[in-house]
Amino acid sequence: MEPVSLLTSLECTGHIHLIVGSNPLAAARCTKSIQVGAKPLLLAPETADLHYALQKRIDNGEVQWLKKSFEDNDVLSLGRGEIGGIVDAVFVTSGPRDPLSTHISKFCRRNRVPVNVSDAPSLCTFNLLSTHTDGPLQIGVTTNGRGCKLSSRIRREIASSLPSQLGAACSRLGMIRRKIQEEDHLSHPPLAGDLDEEDSVDQSSSFNKLVTEGDLDAAKNRRMRWLAQICEYWPLRRLANITDADAETVLASYTTHNSSAPPLDHTRPSTNREQKRGRIVLAGSGPGHPDLLTRATHKAILSADLILADKLVPSGVLDLIPRRTLVHIARKFPGNAEQAQEELLSMALAGVKAGKTVLRLKQGDPYIYGRGGEEYDFFRKEGYEKDIRVLPGITSALSAPMFATIPATQRAISDQVLVCTGTGRKGKPSTPPEFVVTRTVVFLMTLHRIGALVKDLTTWDSADAKVVLSSEEDVEVLDKSRRLWPTSTPCAVIERASCPDQRVIRTTLEFVASAIESEGSRPPGLLVLGKSCEALVKGDPGRKWAVEEGFGGLEFDEFLGVEELVIGGEAAEEVKIET
Repeated sequence: MEPVSLLTSLECTGHIHLIVGSNPLAAARCTKSIQVGAKPLLLAPETADLHYALQKRIDNGEVQWLKKSFEDNDVLSLGRGEIGGIVDAVFVTSGPRDPLSTHISKFCRRNRVPVNVSDAPSLCTFNLLSTHTDGPLQIGVTTNGRGCKLSSRIRREIASSLPSQLGAACSRLGMIRRKIQEEDHLSHPPLAGDLDEEDSVDQSSSFNKLVTEGDLDAAKNRRMRWLAQICEYWPLRRLANITDADAETVLASYTTHNSSAPPLDHTRPSTNREQKRGRIVLAGSGPGHPDLLTRATHKAILSADLILADKLVPSGVLDLIPRRTLVHIARKFPGNAEQAQEELLSMALAGVKAGKTVLRLKQGDPYIYGRGGEEYDFFRKEGYEKDIRVLPGITSALSAPMFATIPATQRAISDQVLVCTGTGRKGKPSTPPEFVVTRTVVFLMTLHRIGALVKDLTTWDSADAKVVLSSEEDVEVLDKSRRLWPTSTPCAVIERASCPDQRVIRTTLEFVASAIESEGSRPPGLLVLGKSCEALVKGDPGRKWAVEEGFGGLEFDEFLGVEELVIGGEAAEEVKIET
């Protein structure tokens, strides 16, 4: 595979940049240096024909013009005194055909000084990205020397797809993050060994009795985790519109020890003399792509007064919610799942009592490991059985394999499908299914304990023990009747199915844990196990695993010749469907 660049961002305040040349590109390089807080030194003979923009900056005192030709010692003597006079970077603007460009490049490389030569990737030790800047937000694009015009085009396309005021939102969220760190640092000393980890702010051990001393992840500060949830799962449009009041709400979250009160009052009673009767809708949002919503769920999204969404409902679906609708996203993370679930039920119940239409929006299907049955039972016991509507959703258990070109059933390969959870109640492991050669097994909620699952599937343990009666006393022996899974069994990890950043890792049971550890996690994800994983796409015998990035299906906008759908009625607003 051809190597690519290591993209970095540099703090250049006070740096000395040596710009060689007097053309328009030299003017652009000086402008960029000034923008990043560096001091540009222009190196050009006194007889050079300066670009007018350069002349203006020189006249304004922003650029120092050294009226001379380049000499090697300039690189080693014109820089900052604290680093021995070596300049921080050299920009050559004359292009690759000028012999001086090659000479300067070789000299800088020999002395390990960063150098950039225009239109000459082979002479550069670094390249400038085509950047979009919005306050603290910077987005850079490079084609690694294949064409700056193409980089600019891609950068413009990316920038145009972003909501306005996103940079201001970054500033506001950064302010929240700093305040949380400062307050929690004063309240809780850091965990030993956690000082070098980003966001390593501790919390009191009494926050949740399920948290153990060894679970460092669950011991992190709750407000910092909630902020991370916001950054990860809120649609960018909503993040861009975050207000100072929203910031204060985040800061106020979880301020009391066992508080489960909602951060915002979404449930003010109706002032009508005859209060409208509320209702609750349990709906599945499908695997990820907004086009996979049912029409019924889409209508529910547009008509709800309050939407209580699971944190893994993708942004493409959340973007369909009208701006006027109140939304709360579940504050679920390890060690807080039960408290967050109680909070959602409390908010939903208060909303229904206030005469509102409350939508519990879940990922996938509400009755496939979505606790939909539990929530139905909760509202039925509260006396709202006639006011509950349950809307199905396309479950990722069956659709995600399809998006990874894995047929859940295939003649002569797989004649049955088993959907399992890898995690039982309160985090306990579930009973592992036995090996059946013609079975496809889909594991949900299991990637965080993949190593333990592989062990459960491929070995017998104490869970398989049974007591038998001997002539003298009862003895415990392993029941080896459960068929173990061969480590060579094909499997696939499918993450963020049908979303633009879908990822598929194809491997075998032997290497799946190593693959996830190496590649990292991109929730939500699931594991597909069985021969069907290689029914249509064969594995590479020479590789332990293969990674496939991106989702290429459902490109109906291209067929229809439209890029945006306009939803009419009272909640009319433009909705961009991401493909």
